[in-house]
Amino acid sequence: MSTFPNGMLFVASDIEPTDEADFNRWYDREHIEERVRMNGVISAARYQSLDGNPKYLSLYWADSTEVFAGAAYSKAFVNQTEWSIKTIKRMIRPYRRIGTVEASVGQGSGAYVAVLPLQLDRECSHIMHLCKEAGQYLSDDATFVRSYVIFPDDTLSRPLPQEDLSKRIMSPLFIIESSDSVANGIALRFATANLPCVPQEAARYSLSWKLASSELM
Repeated sequence: MSTFPNGMLFVASDIEPTDEADFNRWYDREHIEERVRMNGVISAARYQSLDGNPKYLSLYWADSTEVFAGAAYSKAFVNQTEWSIKTIKRMIRPYRRIGTVEASVGQGSGAYVAVLPLQLDRECSHIMHLCKEAGQYLSDDATFVRSYVIFPDDTLSRPLPQEDLSKRIMSPLFIIESSDSVANGIALRFATANLPCVPQEAARYSLSWKLASSELM
């Protein structure tokens, strides 16, 4: 077990091919750095899908969920830049979740990330127990880096403009980070077999790049 940030912002979306280049430039040249410069945000990482949807994923680590409830973040969310307003409207089937990180096993960041939405058919404490057990089992693999579960907060997880609100469910998200793609897929198959989920909702991603607040000039 290791210390792990208590808060996470999870954003996933698709984008039309004609908008993809500008979408990536916006993330890479403006948005990621803008968010990481906020007090309490530790780092942000971008990923692209290997299996499943949506195609793009961003994970933002913070000291706690209070960072995303604070005045600075709330002001930035409401007062987006012109480029952000244009780009966010173009996101397809986005979902944005902010929540606490629980049942963390391992340390570091992996090049491959598996995301498994869990069913809300059990108590949170039971889900945490199952996720912790799964992480401890997976940690025997030398390519395992870290696993954890995010419990989204409905109030903090304000929807993006194009999110389908009829399908808006605050599902816990079990995440597995690995240093090897094949092993990450095997780990995900183990998780789908042992955790309450719909396997077809799982997705796997590869790391594009990551920026830490300690790297900013």
